Amino acid sequence: MATVLPELQAYLEGLPEPHILFDRQYRIIAANAAYRRQFSPRGSVIGRTCYEVSHHFGVPCDQAGESCPLARSLETGQRERVLHLHHTPQGESYVDIELVPLRDAAGEQAYFIEKMEPLRVAQGRPAAQGLIGRAPAFQHMLELVSRVGPSQASVLLLGESGTGKELVAQAVHEASPRAASPLVVVDCASLPETLFESELFGHERGAFTGASTSKPGLVEAASGGTLFLDEVGDIPLPMQVKLLRLLESGTYRRVGSTELRRTDVRVVSATHRNLKAMVADGRFREDLYYRLSTFPIALPALRERVEDIPLLAAALLARVAPQRRLTLSAEALARLQQHPFPGNVRELRNVLERAALLADGAGIDAVHVERALDCDAPAAAPLSSRAADASLRGVERAALLDQLKTHRGSRAELARKLGISVRSLYRKLRDLEQDPPA
Repeated sequence: MATVLPELQAYLEGLPEPHILFDRQYRIIAANAAYRRQFSPRGSVIGRTCYEVSHHFGVPCDQAGESCPLARSLETGQRERVLHLHHTPQGESYVDIELVPLRDAAGEQAYFIEKMEPLRVAQGRPAAQGLIGRAPAFQHMLELVSRVGPSQASVLLLGESGTGKELVAQAVHEASPRAASPLVVVDCASLPETLFESELFGHERGAFTGASTSKPGLVEAASGGTLFLDEVGDIPLPMQVKLLRLLESGTYRRVGSTELRRTDVRVVSATHRNLKAMVADGRFREDLYYRLSTFPIALPALRERVEDIPLLAAALLARVAPQRRLTLSAEALARLQQHPFPGNVRELRNVLERAALLADGAGIDAVHVERALDCDAPAAAPLSSRAADASLRGVERAALLDQLKTHRGSRAELARKLGISVRSLYRKLRDLEQDPPA
């Protein structure tokens, strides 16, 4: 095995992130203190393979179902970057890997330096908070987050309700240089059109009836940080022009003021709507769409990452019943994995909370899950086509209409009864108004 030059060893030791130097046979030649602390605090890694230390694999990553940066670099001759799940003394964690090839005197790729930077916004195991998952669709989404996070690009999160768009927005923010500054959430779906401009840009005293004092807006509160526009498809058309000006020039005016103000924000937006169809229908500005969607990220539905349900269920149970330490039987997990979950992770949480209330002991069985699912509208067949998806929406629409006919309390009480957030309820009501039943 090659001897490492003292200068190179000193260089690696001075780097704060975990770094290793290895050869074409994946054998580690040198590892800095940060790597040793994170991946092998009790033993030497020299002479061992990177895939054995980091992954506990017996074969290289590309033979074990993952993308291998060394194999890719040998093919392209370039530096490579991938997202991997690595073993650490604390358990499996996501790591952003950057590999740089080093050439010998003959110009051949002989050695490789690999930098590993933990991605702290997601876990490959049950966790108290944050993004959780291991499925390929989840990992693909997470890799996009890790790539766009450090940039200033506008990000558009696309996905069904309940897929965790606010958590992903938080992950983009925390992966950026703006992480120490505020992440300000604008709930576009719940803001009336008459108040939208005032909430976003602020207003001056006397700008309208009831404006007894000047008030800064959410754009001003987010200066230096990230502005998250949730359900951006609900922004009124007149406001879209002013938002476009903010994105293009970084300037805005408070309501009732002629003074041009400047702010420094990075915009992340999210929607469950088809914005391209809205552009075609004239309901959303095309220029604003392209400004918002510099870097689109599609969030997978729960039915596209069924293998993550055991991880998610364990984490969600710990949140909804933290004192009970509940476990799910194999039959209960199997029943959960058979359900299509049109409400995605939010619906899974509701089902688990109901199942926890129905279970008297420390375990949740299939019968508890079945009863928890029966509390919802009749279960639909697994989603395998557009027709099935439309059928699910029809069932949900009919159930909502029935509840609206008989409910006499507040919208908040109705949302609790349906097991959804107030924001989701208002969104569903607006969908009913825009697309009434035949």
